[in-house]
Amino acid sequence: MGRSGLKVMVGLVGLVKPLAHIMILCIFFGVIGFFSAIAITVLGGELLLVVLGNSQFTFSNICMMLLICAVLRGAFRYVEQTCGHYIAFKLLARIRDQIFGVLRKLAPAKLETRNRGDLIALITSDIELLEVFYAHTIAPVCIAILVSLGMVLGIGQFHIFLGVYALIAYAIIGYALPVGLWQKDNQDGLGVRTKLGNLNGFFLESLRGLHETLQFGAVANRQSEIAEKTEEINALQEKIKVQEGLNFGLSGFFVSALSLGMVALHLYLQSDFATTLRTTLMLTASFGPVIALSNLSTTLTSTIASGERVLNLLEETPETEDVLEGKTPIFTGAKAENIDFSYGVEAILSDVSMELEKGQLISLTGASGSGKSTLLKLFMRFWSADGGTVSISNENINEIPTKHLRTMEGYMTQETDFFQGTIRENILLAKQDATETEMIAAAKKAAIHDFIATLPDGYDTKTSELGESLSGGERQRIGLARAFLQDGDFILLDEPTANLDSLNEGMILKSLYVAKKEKTILLVSHKTSTIGVADKNYHLQSGRMS
Repeated sequence: MGRSGLKVMVGLVGLVKPLAHIMILCIFFGVIGFFSAIAITVLGGELLLVVLGNSQFTFSNICMMLLICAVLRGAFRYVEQTCGHYIAFKLLARIRDQIFGVLRKLAPAKLETRNRGDLIALITSDIELLEVFYAHTIAPVCIAILVSLGMVLGIGQFHIFLGVYALIAYAIIGYALPVGLWQKDNQDGLGVRTKLGNLNGFFLESLRGLHETLQFGAVANRQSEIAEKTEEINALQEKIKVQEGLNFGLSGFFVSALSLGMVALHLYLQSDFATTLRTTLMLTASFGPVIALSNLSTTLTSTIASGERVLNLLEETPETEDVLEGKTPIFTGAKAENIDFSYGVEAILSDVSMELEKGQLISLTGASGSGKSTLLKLFMRFWSADGGTVSISNENINEIPTKHLRTMEGYMTQETDFFQGTIRENILLAKQDATETEMIAAAKKAAIHDFIATLPDGYDTKTSELGESLSGGERQRIGLARAFLQDGDFILLDEPTANLDSLNEGMILKSLYVAKKEKTILLVSHKTSTIGVADKNYHLQSGRMS
């Protein structure tokens, strides 16, 4: 969804509410600190007036005030920066936690087609860029406004025209200049973030498919595509850097020009030397906060783009909302009645019905793309059917609390995902408080225990993030061990024996046949050996039961 930079900033500011009291302290100390810094410059000019005999202060008094202002400036600047960065890092941690919570709710329906590299870029670099906004934008904007208003009032005490001129000068450097420049390159920042996400996804894809790339001699093509994508990003970044240089140059020019303009205005007003010196120094020394805003314009280009991506994800709604309250039935069976389902405009299932009784092993067959895996996901309530009813224990699954539904159901997909750690940790993912005996029993049912026992470290053997140190069949059996360990009453298995030899397949089918006595097992498979042990067989053809 597209939104203006202002709306993005308002959305990001809304996340500060829990730390608003610290933000107020940050702004307070920042304002006092800048006034102390301005006072140092103005007091320096006052020393010159003392030498010329045109000041009511003594040399020692001014030196004492300079020392006090210098100490205050350093102390208040330290407190301001500490508060700002405390807020930034606290909020980044909260945002990461919120992002993970959103991803959990969006999975798997909304994430199956998302670019994983783009998600990684969002979770890491995009969130990191928000540090600029929270530590170096919100407080500086407020500080610049408050300091500028205070200086307008102070300078206006000498003459109302001087106050009006100061207000115009602050508005030019702190608002007109950054807004004008930002409107030119705000889309470039979004382009950089989007292209970086795509490049991350391409790299991740290249790493996963490295063996195939080498095997089929496609290295040069992948390198060429990486170089092309990198050049596109470099071109946008170069454009942003040029704009940044222009911004710095224009800021310096306007500071000098407006300071000279103040002197010219004094000549027009025929002010005395002391008034001219004091107000000119007050104006020049107080440009610091608004210059900081001006210099933020190009930095904010990428930050606002990242903020929009983060907010878009936080505001995305899941395909199915979690059910928090409702009946918690004991599992007695499952049904699909007259189910219709489509992915967008593509119809997948049409008027599909099946009944799964407790104590049965049911096979589901059909050609690739006929909707078998989709039907399993509807039983898991990853998606909601467009028409018809999916029920468990004669209760509509849309009315069963999600947490209870997950305890009743065990699900194994065609691809077993691994986490970096040990085999033990990967199996215990299904039931983290399981005993050693329970884990080993599940591994035996999945015909993987004997293999694990041959490894030097057994269940404590380290695995890579993708499980590439294991064969396809070994990964699949560990995934099946998870399903056995979870011990749900309704087990849904998607091609659990596809990568197994006949011996291991026979052991697993025997385990399933024994387990069915107290459970219901729905087994998707193409193998006739699997169909042979089933109590009932359903066949899907072109999205319909046949």
